[in-house]
Amino acid sequence: MAKPMENVGYDVITPASARILVVEDDRDIATMLIELMKEAGYVAETVGSAMEMDRVLKKKEFSLIVLDGMLPGEDGFSICRRIRASDTTPILMLTALTKEVDRVVGLELGADDYVTKPFSSRELLARIKALLRRSSYSSQLKPSQDPMTFAGWRIDPVTRELTDIDGVHVPLTTAEFDVLLVFCENPRQVMNRQDILARTHAGAAGPVERSIDVHVSRIRQKIEPNYKEPTFIKTVRLGGYIFTPEVAVAI
Repeated sequence: MAKPMENVGYDVITPASARILVVEDDRDIATMLIELMKEAGYVAETVGSAMEMDRVLKKKEFSLIVLDGMLPGEDGFSICRRIRASDTTPILMLTALTKEVDRVVGLELGADDYVTKPFSSRELLARIKALLRRSSYSSQLKPSQDPMTFAGWRIDPVTRELTDIDGVHVPLTTAEFDVLLVFCENPRQVMNRQDILARTHAGAAGPVERSIDVHVSRIRQKIEPNYKEPTFIKTVRLGGYIFTPEVAVAI
């Protein structure tokens, strides 16, 4: 269960038409989450299983999915993998599984953030706010932000699309796109994890620093010629990462 809701005034930025789907089989927790999110100004609804979630997602679009890791039938980790195969909707995993390996697995499967139970209502809302802000960032971008190319790849900051050397669209999660965009905007510069967190609009409420390593690993698997021996995104010992390709404005 969550810790009691603190009686504070929330300055919650609510993107236009932001809708949150809570996938949680515990009715008490689900009810509390819905009340918490509605109080914060969000439109939210809940389902208790993967089957119910699939039915709802066929009819409606959501700005964010809050996903329990332990569900009857198909578990949250399997659901996360399945959603991420074809959809970039931000996913926040909310689970009682507290081990670091569970957190890392969740992030590797495509979750944008991972919160463990019991959780602070204040922290949960802050993380939701950060994810929604990050995912809606593209709507605030100026049209003058031109697409960029690197090693035959093309990344468009406005449409938030990545295409490979054959022009094939490569899906990225919200967090993965943000991290890759930061690298493209700062090529051949050593960037530490805190710099990347700050520039991806995660702020203090964003994913743990360790999640940057997970996102980088997933990006490498999608863009590197050989992700086991990366040449595009190199690790700098005690420094962070450096994006090595030459980046140019797309013509």
